[in-house]
Amino acid sequence: MGWAWISGSQVRWSQKIVRRDTHRHPRVFLFRVTDSRATSRGNESEIDVAVIGGGQSALAVGYYLRRTALSYVLLDNASSAGGAWPRTWGSLRLFSPAQWSSLPGYLMPRSADEYPTRDDVIAYLAEYERRYELPVVRPVNVTRVTWSANNERFIIESDGDRSWRARAVVSATGTWANPVLPVVPGFAEFNGQQIHSASYVSPETFRGRRVVVVGGGNSGAQLVAELSLVADVTWATLTNPVFLPDDVDGRYLFEQATRRYKAIQEGRVPDPPRSLGDIVAVPAIREARGRGALTSRPMFTRFTTHGVVWPDGSESEVDAVIWATGFRPALAHLAPLGVIGDNGRVETNGTRSIAMNRLWLVGYGEWTGYASATLIGVGRSARATVEQIVTELAPQRPTHDR
Repeated sequence: MGWAWISGSQVRWSQKIVRRDTHRHPRVFLFRVTDSRATSRGNESEIDVAVIGGGQSALAVGYYLRRTALSYVLLDNASSAGGAWPRTWGSLRLFSPAQWSSLPGYLMPRSADEYPTRDDVIAYLAEYERRYELPVVRPVNVTRVTWSANNERFIIESDGDRSWRARAVVSATGTWANPVLPVVPGFAEFNGQQIHSASYVSPETFRGRRVVVVGGGNSGAQLVAELSLVADVTWATLTNPVFLPDDVDGRYLFEQATRRYKAIQEGRVPDPPRSLGDIVAVPAIREARGRGALTSRPMFTRFTTHGVVWPDGSESEVDAVIWATGFRPALAHLAPLGVIGDNGRVETNGTRSIAMNRLWLVGYGEWTGYASATLIGVGRSARATVEQIVTELAPQRPTHDR
């Protein structure tokens, strides 16, 4: 046993070997024995690590931080647990069974369906947070993160009256809050409804209407499958959609990413990813495909007042357009640090910012770790991140002349 002084909080620590599995080397963590809490001055709190976000990536980071001697907090802008999932549409499903859709430490319980529903995921994330007693503060909308060179601390400001000073920051805000809306000629002239898939709730809103769904990925396909039961739907895509074989789902995609990750870690050149397609054939997709509902046409070239014009010059009257066109990283809070590039990303080595040594980004996609935007994949990035944080923030041992 020993004692460590961190941010003015005295905590006991013990060194413990954690064996991840029988084929990998053990890792050393500092396990917290007594609480390591932030210190506060008025509305400002002092903390070792501030994790910005409250979804699956933030929870995975919190899981590993709780096993260290560091004080930390998760700052979530939502009013309840579940990250972005409560804001998704009700019929959304995962692409992998529950046992392949779990965060570190706690398997997602099996549900009645092979592929967990949105509500299954929300319940799982809420239980995960409760089970591990993660220190989530909500709702906190972080607006600015700045760096105080004099104090070697980040200053995290919110749109409320609270702020935090942290020795390290992990940004885990995901992408849902930053949807991509392409600008098509005539965009502003169209009198019909336009929404992004992030704002889609249910097909009932569009019952009996003429709808164009734009986007050839999984979200676009799932929306077309659902809406085609109640509306006159046209699927517009830039290229022909490609479907994965029926026996391939998120399990295979994660295994493929894992093989590439291991190859790189071992210094080998990884095999190029095998392109099998983009759209996972979950039951709703197979059903819609069977009735011929998943036939796309090339993306329209411009809007008119009441519809769209297709590449062949034909026009269609349209009541609504749903943009299933993806997302960009939600990183506006990091803008004051000057680390966001022209591509909307932060240049990283793994999850660690190259320009800002004590800033990490977790769960934004392949550029922050293989499969890191998935429930099962983010654990690996979270563990590596916390290992680096522990090393970076460890007190320096004094050297003595002999």
